[in-house]
Amino acid sequence: MAAPGPWSQDNWHLRPNRNGTCFVHRGRPEPLDLHLGMFLPTLLTQATPEQQDRFFMPAWNLEIIGTYAQTEMGHGTHLRGLETTATYDPATQEFILNSPTVTSIKWWPGGLGKTSNHAIVLAQLYTQGQCKGLHAFIVPIRQLGTHEPLPGITVGDIGPKFGYDEMDNGYLKMDNFRIPRENMLMKYAQVEPDGTYVKPLSDKLTYGTMVFIRSLIVGDSARSLSRACTIAIRYSAVRHQSELKPGEPEPQILDYQTQQYKLFPLLATAYAFHFVGAYIKDTYHRISGDIHKGDLSELPELHALTAGLKAFTSWTANAGIEECRMACGGHGYSRCSGIPDIYVTFTPSCTYEGENTVMMLQTARFLVKSYTQVSSGQQVTGMVSYLNDLSRQRIQPQHVAARSVAVRINDPVSLVEAYKARAARLVEAAAKNLQAELNHRKSKEDAWNRTSVDLVRASEAHCHYVVVKLFTAKLPEISNAAVRAVLTELCLLYALYGISKNTGDFLQAGILTDAQITQVNQRVKELLAIIRPNAVALVDSFDFHDVHLGSVLGRYDGNVYENMFEWAKKSPLNKTEVHESFHKHLKPMQSKL
Repeated sequence: MAAPGPWSQDNWHLRPNRNGTCFVHRGRPEPLDLHLGMFLPTLLTQATPEQQDRFFMPAWNLEIIGTYAQTEMGHGTHLRGLETTATYDPATQEFILNSPTVTSIKWWPGGLGKTSNHAIVLAQLYTQGQCKGLHAFIVPIRQLGTHEPLPGITVGDIGPKFGYDEMDNGYLKMDNFRIPRENMLMKYAQVEPDGTYVKPLSDKLTYGTMVFIRSLIVGDSARSLSRACTIAIRYSAVRHQSELKPGEPEPQILDYQTQQYKLFPLLATAYAFHFVGAYIKDTYHRISGDIHKGDLSELPELHALTAGLKAFTSWTANAGIEECRMACGGHGYSRCSGIPDIYVTFTPSCTYEGENTVMMLQTARFLVKSYTQVSSGQQVTGMVSYLNDLSRQRIQPQHVAARSVAVRINDPVSLVEAYKARAARLVEAAAKNLQAELNHRKSKEDAWNRTSVDLVRASEAHCHYVVVKLFTAKLPEISNAAVRAVLTELCLLYALYGISKNTGDFLQAGILTDAQITQVNQRVKELLAIIRPNAVALVDSFDFHDVHLGSVLGRYDGNVYENMFEWAKKSPLNKTEVHESFHKHLKPMQSKL
């Protein structure tokens, strides 16, 4: 029977200990992260009830410690290019797993290096002489009890990285390694004892864990950016520097408009991404429920939405975290600021679970397909329903985005319409450019590649629209009028700042005039001053405790300088007054002078 209760996907980050249930994650990577975040959820979503009976409780009790081995040395995001093979042998009812080339060695899975004793391995399935594509297999890699690698398994750690020092990212090479037929995850696709292959309802069902993790990355983008904003804004309220007026006390650097312009749009972005993260999580669980009932109609959009928003939010948060570090001046470069650790821990999300440019191109495929459907007279639903306006093209000769949009720059709902028109214009332009390339070339692949810059821009515009739309939709749900007013200011800042950074799109499409762009830029500056009195309270509301924030600069009590001095005194180099290097190198050198 399927595992019920507290180990549902909503509680994947919990595990029991002697004191009951506790959080494992404390904002730092850990060797058990993939066991909790991918191995267990994959068992819940891809395993049959019988397989869950065999594997789940031992994994829950940490007798089985698993990881998720998908990426290879030579292939990552391009899943169809993965080379690991799983060939079915009907005589023994076993799969034979092989890493046939050096580039097929599994590379990067967290916890694989030294911690895990099992892995869910993604491999090309061969049965009855045919390749049936990528499927997931539960593979024991170390002997229970001794933790020694099993015969046919070569496993180890890949070495130092940009960050993630706590994580034993590993490699895995398999040589004619046999596992029982029952170790293939068979909730959707099956291989029968005689080798007959039973297809899943949809090939994308195999990628459920990836979609799940991408939805989590959206929320993680919000949290990581929120932490960086909390540190930078609190510190900017503590730090005094220079003179605004001669002879007066040095002001808080948060009073400088340039500092506000760096940080407040990022603060607004952090709030926007929180709402988007909650939406994408709820949408994932809702559509997953529909899938379990056999309704796959929304699966393509779920795949496209999680891919695009994963890329959009992680790119933005990654750049924003670095902006927060630089906004802290020289002290931001010290690890005591906490921001370097946030950055090196978060930045791999731009490449893991799908490299971001490739993710945007996957979203673009869905957008082009939706555009094609609308152009042929069909209606589309969900977040791309704005493309239905293209049907007006048959009545009005101008392209869809050229229609008049009466934008009111102080109305979030009106700004949603502006972003909608921008997205429609860029999707349409990319689709038409793609068709023009197809008309000149026989190869669809060449045409796609030659249009890929336009396609990524279309996906970014679509995702930007989705974020503005979801932030705006959240405002009426806030019952407290004062809170709603402050969040409306943040929403306006997020939307208007985005316009100011992409003015060409809005001008070229005729969505805004030159005069309106001038008004947008002026309104952004006005909003900075309006948000300033609430800025510290807005980051305090994220409720990051000092122990989780891990920052001297972002301390809740603002007692920065005394604690920075105490932190520095604890440096390992300060354990002795005179370092051994003086006697070993400096003194002998000086004696020769």
